[in-house]
Amino acid sequence: MPQQVVDKTNEVKAVARYIRMSPYKVRRVLDQIRGISYREALIILEFMPYRSCDPVRKALRSAAANAENNLGIDPATLVVSTAFADGGPCLPRYRPRAQGRAYRIRKPTCHITVAVAPVVEK
Repeated sequence: MPQQVVDKTNEVKAVARYIRMSPYKVRRVLDQIRGISYREALIILEFMPYRSCDPVRKALRSAAANAENNLGIDPATLVVSTAFADGGPCLPRYRPRAQGRAYRIRKPTCHITVAVAPVVEK
């Protein structure tokens, strides 16, 4: 597959914050779509069996809509230039244990960032 030249000056991003999911689980999905075209990424996310595909797909569609509405870029020319997941705050929960003790459960959240950029014609 030929290497695509991406215009980083017109990069548009979307951030989904406080998603109730571990960033480790989201990163395995983001690794699959990084560097491929917008339409191929949507197809991949549609048929992957992971729960984290839904918020990633939402963020990707939002980034493409931002590019189309704010800069007038055609979504057919877009490529996923960067995609990453950062850890958000953990929600502390407590579970009762033996002899009146409490066991802490961490419910992680994450922030998903997806950036798209148009392909430059050589």
